[in-house]
Amino acid sequence: MGSPLGDFIRAKRDSIQPETFGLPDHGRRRSPGLRRSDLAIRAGISVEYLTRMEQGRDRNPSTAVVNALADALSLDPAERTHLRYLAKITGGACPHHVRPAPPSREVRPAVRETLRLLEPGIAAVTNRLGDVLAHTPGYAAVLGAAGLLDHPAPNLTRYVFTDPRARTLFPDWDDIADEQAFDLWLGPSAENSEWLSTELAPVAGPEFTRRLANQLVPRRGPLRLHHPTGPELRLHRETLEFPADARQLLVLLPADPETATHLTRLTRPAGPHLRAIS
Repeated sequence: MGSPLGDFIRAKRDSIQPETFGLPDHGRRRSPGLRRSDLAIRAGISVEYLTRMEQGRDRNPSTAVVNALADALSLDPAERTHLRYLAKITGGACPHHVRPAPPSREVRPAVRETLRLLEPGIAAVTNRLGDVLAHTPGYAAVLGAAGLLDHPAPNLTRYVFTDPRARTLFPDWDDIADEQAFDLWLGPSAENSEWLSTELAPVAGPEFTRRLANQLVPRRGPLRLHHPTGPELRLHRETLEFPADARQLLVLLPADPETATHLTRLTRPAGPHLRAIS
């Protein structure tokens, strides 16, 4: 049985072509990417030890080994942070196998007021599980039009993997699906992430479970939306973290003049006001 840490190392190794590191191409092989022996040499560890890590038989690598692997794989800052997190949960430093439970949907009044001040902008309070906890009318006009907010407890991750309308709303559906699955590793708590994963797996199928095991850190570019009224929107995503609450304030901004024009029409205030979901 593997481990989250081993899955990540193997997936990242498979994604790197040897010539990227100036290594010779050894011709046909059983799996793509960087050879295990090449990575072991770059990290200064034995092939046997790397094999045990990838197979989940060694779950407690030292900080020095984790840092050496990060250097050997040329990880960027986000990937390094994720590697350290996986090392902790794989080694048992973070409780990962407790009874699954849904997270709280409570939003502090001060956070709700911050959101209200952004009206008529497109903004929402979310968590890493994809729960949409509160939102502006502009958010409802842009993302709710395709059914994201139809559920009494709306969740973007569930919507992406189980609602057919998501594939039309998000032209880059594969990228969005990668992001939502990856963010479960960063959820409010391990048990919350496990709760949502357990709930989703039977209905979302292999599209979800494959991505959850993939472990590669997604590259997040502008968000493209195909709004039901016709226009394609390109949006920049800005996120303000509330670490004490395990919440994020997500603000969507137009990435080009055409999108700005469409948003003015879509988000024109029709009346009050902020909606909190509990």
